[in-house]
Amino acid sequence: MITMASISTIITTVCVNLVKALLVYLVGKWIIGKLISMLEKSAGFGKMDPTVRKFALSLIKIVFYVLIVITIINILGVPMASVVTVLASAGVAIGMAMQGSLSNLAGGIMLMIFRPFKAGDYVQAAGNEGVVKEIQPFYTVLTTVDNRTITIPNGSLMNSNVVNFSQEENRRVDLTFSCAKGEDIEKVCGIMKDVMNAHAKVLQDPAPFARLSGGTSDSMQFTVRAWTKSADYWDVFFDLSESITAALGAAGVQAPAVRVITETK
Repeated sequence: MITMASISTIITTVCVNLVKALLVYLVGKWIIGKLISMLEKSAGFGKMDPTVRKFALSLIKIVFYVLIVITIINILGVPMASVVTVLASAGVAIGMAMQGSLSNLAGGIMLMIFRPFKAGDYVQAAGNEGVVKEIQPFYTVLTTVDNRTITIPNGSLMNSNVVNFSQEENRRVDLTFSCAKGEDIEKVCGIMKDVMNAHAKVLQDPAPFARLSGGTSDSMQFTVRAWTKSADYWDVFFDLSESITAALGAAGVQAPAVRVITETK
C-alpha cells in the first residue's frame, strides 16, 4: 500500500539523485575544461602537429562527456543492463540513421592517419578550395581567399581527389604571352628571361624558362615557367604577369593584330 511516507521517500530519493546528477555534470564539465586546458599547455601536446592536437583534444572531450552521461545514468538509478539492452536494440536503427555522421568520423580518423593536408595548407578538394583552418572529428573547415568559411564533411573529403598546393616547398608558375607574327623570337624570349631573372622571388634552379610554344596566322604564343617558394606563388604570378607585359611593351614588341570580321549580307 502506497503511503504518504513512501511517496515522500521516493520524492526525496529522486530529488537527491537529480541534485547528485547535476553536481556530477557541473563538476565533470569543470574537470574536463581544466584537463583539456592542461593538455593544451603540456609539453607532449605542444610538440604535436596543430591539426592532430585539435583532433585529439576533440576526441578526448567526447569520450569524457560520454563517461559523464554513463555516470549520471547510474546515479539516477537506471539499471545499466536495461540501458545496454535498449542501446543494443536501437543500435541498428541508430547506425542507419547516423551513417553519414559515422562515415564523417571514419573519414576524420583516416585524415589523421594518412595526413593528406594539415592546418594552414591551401588545398582543393570536394569542389572547393581554400586554406585549411581546422580538422574536426566530423568536418574540415576551409577559409577561401575571399574570406568565406566552408565546412566540408570528412567522408566527402576521403572520397574525393585532394590537391595540396602547400605540401611541396617549391611550386612552378606557368604563364603564356602572345605577340604579333614576325617579332624576333630570341628577343622576346630574352626579355621574358631578363624579367624573371631580375625578380627576387624567382628561383634560379631550375632556371627560368621561356620558349615559343604555338601561334596562329597573326600571332606567336610563348610559354613562360618560373619556380618559386610555394608561399610566394601568387606574388610571383601577378608580378611576372605585369612586369613581362610592361617589358614587352617598352621594348616595342607588338601585340597580336586584332582581326575584324565584317559580315556581308
